[in-house]
Amino acid sequence: MKTIFKLLFYIFLSTSTLIGGTDYTKKPSVKRFIKSMQTKYNYKSSTLYQLFKDIKPKGEKEPYIPKKPDKEFMKLGSWDRYERIMLHDKRVSLGVQFLDDYKTTLARAKDIYGIPSEYIAAIIGIESYYGKNRGKFYVFDRLAYLAFNGHRRWKFYRYELQEFLRMTARQNVNPKAVLGSSSGAIGLGQFMPSNYKSFVVDFNNDGRKQMNSFVDAIGSISNYLSMNGWRKGEPVATRVRYPGNRYNQKPTGYKHRYKRVNLYGIKPVVPFDYKKKVSLIKLKRTRYDELWYGAKNFRVITTYNHSSYYAMAVHQLAQKIKDKKNSLQENLNVAQLFSKIE
Repeated sequence: MKTIFKLLFYIFLSTSTLIGGTDYTKKPSVKRFIKSMQTKYNYKSSTLYQLFKDIKPKGEKEPYIPKKPDKEFMKLGSWDRYERIMLHDKRVSLGVQFLDDYKTTLARAKDIYGIPSEYIAAIIGIESYYGKNRGKFYVFDRLAYLAFNGHRRWKFYRYELQEFLRMTARQNVNPKAVLGSSSGAIGLGQFMPSNYKSFVVDFNNDGRKQMNSFVDAIGSISNYLSMNGWRKGEPVATRVRYPGNRYNQKPTGYKHRYKRVNLYGIKPVVPFDYKKKVSLIKLKRTRYDELWYGAKNFRVITTYNHSSYYAMAVHQLAQKIKDKKNSLQENLNVAQLFSKIE
C-alpha cells in the first residue's frame, strides 16, 4: 500500500489539540493490535504508537451534556416520539431541496442502481440532516475507546478501527482529524469504516471515494441498497387494518415474514399488489398500535440500520418528500397555466 506512510506527515498536526488524553500504548491489547497491523498490513509501529499516544476521553470533540427529557414528550408512544424527531416539516423541506439540488446526480444513480431518488434523500436526511450533522466524535479516538475498554462488542470495534486505518491510508487522510458518530460512522450516509471498501463508489470520478461528498454519497448509498437486494419497481411498505387497538397476535418486526393469506383479519388500507411474504411492522402510538406490511425492500433498508423504526422513518420521510415535491410542482404548473391565460 504505497501511501500508508504518508500518515506520518499528518500525525503531529492533530495530536497537540487532544489535551488531557490517555496514553493507550500502555495497554497490552493495543500493543497486540499494533503488532497485528504491522504484520498484516506493513504499518510502521512507530506511526501507530504515535496515534495511540494521546486518545481523547471517549473520543468526544466536546463534552456531551444530555438534555433533560420532557415529561410530556416521554408519555407519548414510542413511535410518536420517534416520528416527531425524524419526520418533522423542516427535514421534509430540506429533502425536497436536496432533490432539486442534486437532480442530475440522483437521476444517474437511479438509472444505474434502480433506487428511487426520494429514498436516497431520506437516508441522507436521517443520517446526517443533509450534511448539517455528520458527527461530533473523533473517529479514531472513539473507535479506540470502544475497542480497548471492555465494551461487549470490542471485537467489532477493533475490526472497524483496523478498517478505518486502512481506509484513511487509501484516501491519504489524517486519521486523527476525521469526525463521525458515537459508533464511528462517517460522512453524509454514516457508513462504518468496514463498508467503505465494499460499497463506497467514486461517483464524481475525482479519483477518491468520499462519503463527505454529496455526489459520492448518493452513488454509494444507491450501490449499498442495490447490493443488499433492492428490487426495482417493488413497493416498500403499506399500512394495514386489524381488529382492535393493540396488536399482539403474531410476532412483529422485520425479521419475521408471513404469507399474506395466513394473516387473517389484516387488510391493506389501500390496494397493495405484492404477492411475496411480508413482515408485520408495529408502530406503538400513545393510544393504539399502527400496523404495516413491510415488503422485501423494507427489509433491505434494515440492513442499513437494524431497526424497524429506522426503516419506517426512511420510508415515510421518502414518501413525504415525494408528495411535497409533487405538490409544489403541481402548484407551479397551475400558476404557469394561469399566467399564460392572462
